[in-house]
Amino acid sequence: MTSFSSKSHQICLRFAKLLQSKSKSFFGAADGLSSRTKSNFACLAVWPKRLSVPVVAVARSRPRLRPNVNVPQRSINTLPSNFVFRQLFDHQSFTLTYLLGDKVSGEAILIDPVLELVNRDVNLMEDLGLKLLYAANTHCHADHITGTGELKKRIPSCRSVISKASGAQADVHLEEGDRICFGEWCLDTLNTPGHTNGCMTFVLKTEGQPIMAFTGDAILIRGCGRTDFQEGDSSVLYDSVHGKILSMPKDTILYPAHDYTGQFVTTIGEELKFNPRLSQPKERFLEIMEQLNLPYPKAIDKALPANMVCGIYDVEKTC
Repeated sequence: MTSFSSKSHQICLRFAKLLQSKSKSFFGAADGLSSRTKSNFACLAVWPKRLSVPVVAVARSRPRLRPNVNVPQRSINTLPSNFVFRQLFDHQSFTLTYLLGDKVSGEAILIDPVLELVNRDVNLMEDLGLKLLYAANTHCHADHITGTGELKKRIPSCRSVISKASGAQADVHLEEGDRICFGEWCLDTLNTPGHTNGCMTFVLKTEGQPIMAFTGDAILIRGCGRTDFQEGDSSVLYDSVHGKILSMPKDTILYPAHDYTGQFVTTIGEELKFNPRLSQPKERFLEIMEQLNLPYPKAIDKALPANMVCGIYDVEKTC
C-alpha cells in the first residue's frame, strides 16, 4: 500500500502541474495551501477519469482519527437519553463534582460540590433547566470546603445529604440501603468506610444492574484515599472496597471524588488489574499504606470544621 500510494502521488503531481498551467484561477483561490495539498486537490479533479480506485485512497492528507480506547465505551454509548450527566473539576483541590439529572422532570442531584465553584454549578443547572433537589457529599472532606450550605442559600428547594456515620450536620442522613431519588432515577447507597468512618459510595443502576458508582475517596483512579487521619483504617478500607465496590460487575464505571493525574474515569475491571494498592493481597496493601508517609493535609484545619456544618459558619442554622 505504501509503494502504491507513493507512485500514485507522483502521478497526481504530474496532473497537478498540467492542471495548474491550464487552470491558474483554481489554485489562485487556494494560495494558502501547501503544494502537496494542491496536488491532492488536482488529483480529486482528474483521478476518477484515469484510474479505477477510490479517491479517498489518495486524497487523505492527515491520519484518520481513532477513538480514545481508554474511555469506557459504556459511559458514552449506553446512557439513557433522558439522563443528564456532567463531570466537573476543581483545579485547586482536584475535586470532581458530579451533576446528575432527569430530563423529563428536571430534577437533579449534585455530588461533592465545592464552595468556590457554586456559581459554576448554579449557572450550569440553569442552562440545562434543572432543579436541584439534593447536594450530597460522599464523606466529610478534609481538602476543600463543601458547597452544600451555599447551594441551600441559593436554591431553597435543595436539601443537604451526608452519611449518618459522618457526624456532620445535614438535612438528610443516609444509612446503607437508603436511596436518593430524582425524577425516575435513584442512587443506591453503600457504606464504604476506611478513609473516614462516614464514607459512602453512590450506585446508579438500570434494570437492576449497576452501570456507574461514585466512590468518593474509597477508590481513586489507580489509588485510594489515605487512612492516616480522620478515623482512617487501612484494614477496614480494604475490606469495604473489595466487599462492596470491587465485587460489582467489572464493566461498572467508577467516578472518584478526586484525581491528581489527569484521569477522570475508570472501571472495576481496570482497578482490579492495575491499581497498585488495591490489586494487592490485603497484607501487602497494609504495608503499602503504612509506608506512604504523606504530608499533613494543607486545608484540613479549615475545611474539616466547616464541613461538619455544611461548609457554613455564619448562620445560626446551617443545615
